[in-house]
Amino acid sequence: MLIVPPWQRPAFPRAADLPPGRGEVGLVALGGDLSEATLLEAYSKSLFPWEGRHPLPWCSPDPRAILIPTAFRASRSLRKLDRQGRYAITFNAAFTEVMRACATTPRPGQDGTWITAAMIEAYTALHRRGVAWSVEVWPSEAVGEILVGGLYGLKIAGAFFGESMFSRAPSASKLALYHACQRLASLGVSLIDCQQDTPHLRSLGSQIVNRATFIERIRAAGVVERHDG
Repeated sequence: MLIVPPWQRPAFPRAADLPPGRGEVGLVALGGDLSEATLLEAYSKSLFPWEGRHPLPWCSPDPRAILIPTAFRASRSLRKLDRQGRYAITFNAAFTEVMRACATTPRPGQDGTWITAAMIEAYTALHRRGVAWSVEVWPSEAVGEILVGGLYGLKIAGAFFGESMFSRAPSASKLALYHACQRLASLGVSLIDCQQDTPHLRSLGSQIVNRATFIERIRAAGVVERHDG
């Protein structure tokens, strides 16, 4: 287990030298901070913070779930819902609100949230730099007023590192992912990092790869490994 001081740059070894992760989440390191430099270095090396409480847990699951944007499986019912026009989709219109919704929406089998105020502040700073993106789902008659679904993550070169999604209406999060895949594919994004494998993600077209393959894939997508912080 790596112990990462908050002042150390670079904070993590090269991706190829990361130790095996512990448990299903692939825990690799503890400590560090949520500065922009640390976060960008971490994602470039296949790591992400599991939660925002100190000491920060940095994870790199092996195997790892990814989704090719053009391979998203939209069911007939989801396509019908999209055509009905009941919901409007926006991009980067309410980033912080999406993060807060992800933090506060109840989830089966989870007590509380891993998305702390410090995480919201850190990722919002990355959003202001154009790195962190959000997708919002609104009722068509209340755009900008009632947020019913969405997701957020980091777009780095040709990869999108998905972080969390939420739904307050049936299929709203799937609708957000469906539109995210379309937009990201149009921008040349070749893969979405889904982090952990789940039956739900599999039903939408995700696949699993080992850590080494994941690192190869994000390199091929143009993600440059950061070492200088």
